[in-house]
Amino acid sequence: MSGHSKWATIKRKKAATDAARGKMFSKAIKEITIAARHGGADPEANPRLRTAILAAKAVNMPGSNIDRAIQRGAGGGEGTHYEEATYEGYAPGGVAVLVEVATDNKNRTAGDIRHILTRFGGAMAEAGAVSYMFRSRALILVEKSAVAEEALIELALEAGADDVIPGGDTYEILAAPAALEPVKAVLAAKGIPVQSAEVTRIASVEVPLDEKHAGQVFRLMEELEDHDDVQKVHSNLSVTEEVLARLAQKT
Repeated sequence: MSGHSKWATIKRKKAATDAARGKMFSKAIKEITIAARHGGADPEANPRLRTAILAAKAVNMPGSNIDRAIQRGAGGGEGTHYEEATYEGYAPGGVAVLVEVATDNKNRTAGDIRHILTRFGGAMAEAGAVSYMFRSRALILVEKSAVAEEALIELALEAGADDVIPGGDTYEILAAPAALEPVKAVLAAKGIPVQSAEVTRIASVEVPLDEKHAGQVFRLMEELEDHDDVQKVHSNLSVTEEVLARLAQKT
């Protein structure tokens, strides 16, 4: 299982608090607003908006909040104007980090990201230093208890997925971004629940870490994701299930 999915596992365990839920709502609203501004208010004609709405519903955001965010983005009127940016850096152990933000002040946010990276033993990098390692992929996680591996592989590949990777207690389904919803639809039609589904960035080469460095990187990523302007954090870390289990016991 990829480092991305292991980080997602830890995030889910931390997402139960009201404070965490509030931050998830804030990030979802920003993504919906930006998606509607760039692609229009019709989810059927705007794949990014459609995905953003599904992500908002997955964290139980009320429909009224979603509608207001769409109207704010598509209307182009008064309100905070968010700009998107991606910052690149290095974490402890030589791990590459990509930080996607939506901000109303790029200079302030860039300074904040640089400060967090430095404080946790990392460093900011020049544009292009690590981004070449990552490409956009659809990633769907399905619990192993929900379906047999052979059946899932057959369904996913027929629906347009590229690969199904077992790991821990879940299967990773990887696909092109455009195949996210078709694959999800096939799984839903067969009654197979999806643990999470998103378009993310997957690294072509991962860096294996021991418990010490993995703990440092996870703490850095948590601090970055806790920043109000940060939408997503990606890395190319790789840890074993044993290391992940020991880290989970410490959280």
